[in-house]
Amino acid sequence: MISAKDMAHIARALPFWVSLLFVPLIAIAAVNGGWWIAIVPLYAWAGFTILDTLTDLNQENADPETPRKALTWYRLITLIWGPIQFCILFAVIYYGTRADHLSTRELIALLGGVGLITGAIGINYAHELMHQRSRLERWMADLLLAMVLYSHFRSEHLLVHHRYVGTPRDPVTARYNENFFHYFIRVLWHCPQSAFKAEASMLARKNRPWYDRSNPFWRYILLQTTMLGLSMLLGGFLGLVLFIFQAFVAILFLELVNYVEHYGLTRRHIRDGKYEPVRPHHSWNAAHRGTNWLLINLQRHSDHHYKPDRPFPLLQTYDEKTAPQLPFGYPLMTALAIIPPLWRRVMNPKVRAWRKYHYPDIEDWTPYKTGTTPMPR
Repeated sequence: MISAKDMAHIARALPFWVSLLFVPLIAIAAVNGGWWIAIVPLYAWAGFTILDTLTDLNQENADPETPRKALTWYRLITLIWGPIQFCILFAVIYYGTRADHLSTRELIALLGGVGLITGAIGINYAHELMHQRSRLERWMADLLLAMVLYSHFRSEHLLVHHRYVGTPRDPVTARYNENFFHYFIRVLWHCPQSAFKAEASMLARKNRPWYDRSNPFWRYILLQTTMLGLSMLLGGFLGLVLFIFQAFVAILFLELVNYVEHYGLTRRHIRDGKYEPVRPHHSWNAAHRGTNWLLINLQRHSDHHYKPDRPFPLLQTYDEKTAPQLPFGYPLMTALAIIPPLWRRVMNPKVRAWRKYHYPDIEDWTPYKTGTTPMPR
């Protein structure tokens, strides 16, 4: 029997389960086709932008010392999402490739909606899971990432991004005035390489070659090949193409979020390729309540980089003096990011104000923008 205390925990955790509404929505879109396919992106972008507008900013912070046992109902959504996403993805591929009422255009749009789900929810949950210590949670992260052909993200994020964020060594830190499309091509090229080099370096320190079986890239290849094979088994060549397309959409959404999270923010270079420690002001923060429910507090990104091992229910938010604040939640910010002139109009003044407030002594920011400051070794 569930106790009153457990009921209180469930009630507080329940808003973070809004991702489950994607399940009936994608089913409605697949069965009805036509304009119903738009219901998924409308829910994700318009729905939560409106919810952010209607609800107050959430400035409340949980006790960071809350015992892990009290977080069960929060963690559960991230643990069950893997099987749910697996069923969504491959059921839509199986059904869609056999549905006479779906035109080619509708089928592509439908898998685009699936890609939005696997990117906004799947990769985001994988991000939470890869930061945890249990083998189960890390395996679930690998499975979620394999479904979008982005398995290297785990290595790159843990070994490169968190270590070098806000420096020229981090491909994922968007430079000031860098438009999203240039950024996207750059990270697609550099991130797999930096992830592989980071894993190879770890093996070298153990006197093992890069091809040692403990290199997680072997696991990444196996899992991704399995996903590709399953998509072809269920949907033929068309199923394979649709699977790859949804993966591309998922990756696009992930990198839109990555672009927003660190745009123009840099750590002070001290000397000899060394940078100041990561602090909350090195990531953009957002306290928009609705989107934080959907993205399990991902917008409290300032605290995530400050305390990477802190579970999402315990992530702290900050005031504008401690961490720079985004004017809108991620749905609207990612929409702005794909319109570079509008993005620069909104964000460049904020970056300049951030520089003036935190680093008034730095007059020449050109090396930080171009990546010519000394590289950490």
